[in-house]
Amino acid sequence: MSNNYSDNGVSTEGLTFLEDGEVLYNDLYLLSETDEKGIVKYASDSFLKIANMKAEEILGQPHNIVRHPDMPRAAFKSLWDDVQSKGFWTGYVKNARRGGGFYWVYATVLRSVDKAGNTKYVSIRVKPSREDIQKASDLYATLD
Repeated sequence: MSNNYSDNGVSTEGLTFLEDGEVLYNDLYLLSETDEKGIVKYASDSFLKIANMKAEEILGQPHNIVRHPDMPRAAFKSLWDDVQSKGFWTGYVKNARRGGGFYWVYATVLRSVDKAGNTKYVSIRVKPSREDIQKASDLYATLD
């Protein structure tokens, strides 16, 4: 494999690997869609790249497959409470990459219900600033 691909053949072009395991990305948006149970139905190429996964590895899987163990449960409780009551949530999330490493996102999660009553969730994620990552990391360290 050339240096532009991970061990499972996913392109690493546009990614920067830091010594602490964090991976920085240049893509503008990372997109995904899940059903009402959190099962991934769509993942953009940019999301697949940063997560170090192929589509067949994530489609049909729970979205929490990319959840990093450093993320406090309280953050996800806030996410689900807001999405259910307001229809959306925004916040910072530290995600795990397949094979090691992590990346931070500023996520907007939207709930959508079609005419038949089927619910889906769309997540639009962008790269946060270093300062915002530090603030989120400091806050999350105080939560359970």
